[in-house]
Amino acid sequence: MRFHRRDVLKAGAAATFAAVLPRTAGANTLFAPQPGAWRHFQITTRLQVTKPEGATQAWVPLPAVNEPDWFQSNGSTWRSNGRGTIKRDAKYGSEMLHVEWASTETAPVVEVTSQIATRDRAIDLAKPGKVAALSPAERKLYLSGTALIPVDGIVKQTSDKILAGTKTDLDKARAIYQWVVENTFRNAATRGCGIGDIAAMLKSGHFGGKCADLNALYVGLARAAGIPARDVYGLRVAPSRFGYKSLGANSETITKAQHCRSEVHLAGFGWVPVDPADVRKVMLEEPPANLPIGDPKVAAARAALFGAWETNWLAYNFAHDLALPGSKGPKLGFLMYPQAETASLRLDCLDPDNFKYTILSKEITAA
Repeated sequence: MRFHRRDVLKAGAAATFAAVLPRTAGANTLFAPQPGAWRHFQITTRLQVTKPEGATQAWVPLPAVNEPDWFQSNGSTWRSNGRGTIKRDAKYGSEMLHVEWASTETAPVVEVTSQIATRDRAIDLAKPGKVAALSPAERKLYLSGTALIPVDGIVKQTSDKILAGTKTDLDKARAIYQWVVENTFRNAATRGCGIGDIAAMLKSGHFGGKCADLNALYVGLARAAGIPARDVYGLRVAPSRFGYKSLGANSETITKAQHCRSEVHLAGFGWVPVDPADVRKVMLEEPPANLPIGDPKVAAARAALFGAWETNWLAYNFAHDLALPGSKGPKLGFLMYPQAETASLRLDCLDPDNFKYTILSKEITAA
């Protein structure tokens, strides 16, 4: 098997997962993330194709976000019996490992290890400062519609209704957040993280889904109002330090811990973290479950998640409408799950037991 190295972060002894387990949450738990020390994680994705047919290929998302205040992508290594190449999307800067296997390979396998560093975010929205404006190209990108997130039609009409009477971009961004929290719901029956088809949601009047639906709705409504916004696609990597079982990865195995977040760009503040979908997740899943919107746990999360994130989570990319290099299949609405194809079939990325991939997280001590 060949071994490839790319900008590897040296790591010391591994911390045990139990060492970062949170304290028990009570009714008065304060969910209030604040920037602190950087935490370092090693993420290992192992993918197998159990029924290869002809030329087989796979695409593994790699952490490609670098933000000086809260996230560092520190490189990836991989082992495989195929030929692997890192591919980068020029539009959004997303990265993936593209692996190709010969048609004679009967047991395609790849293992990818990525190093990241992350820390919590919190922005004081009462204290604007001097923040660089987006470039014209960035502003255009994060105001534009995508295949699943249009910014005209019913999305624009809904945004206009929500924002009637608001004046500043901060007021508008907050009003959209509150509307999404109050009018959507987390649907446990939605596969994976959802698909993010926000026009279909609004036309049907069925405002249920998961993070890729609800946070995409936030992004689309903000863009329709002329405020740059973006989805951030990623993966929970550790438990919540605030004791919220619904807002963390509570095992080393994070195969199904994908989570999409959103950001809105505001003058005087830059990119502001937002996550209305996690408020609805707390309501549905936080023990004892089905909490009312006025529950103290919900209220704490709701207050924090406009302007702050607990970053026990990695950020892969901001990409939409992504064509997988070498694939004859359709574009992806977003890249947050490993993908694979045989000669005749794109495999179901939401069926990791049959697709055969696992993702593990380990907190480490940086050298």
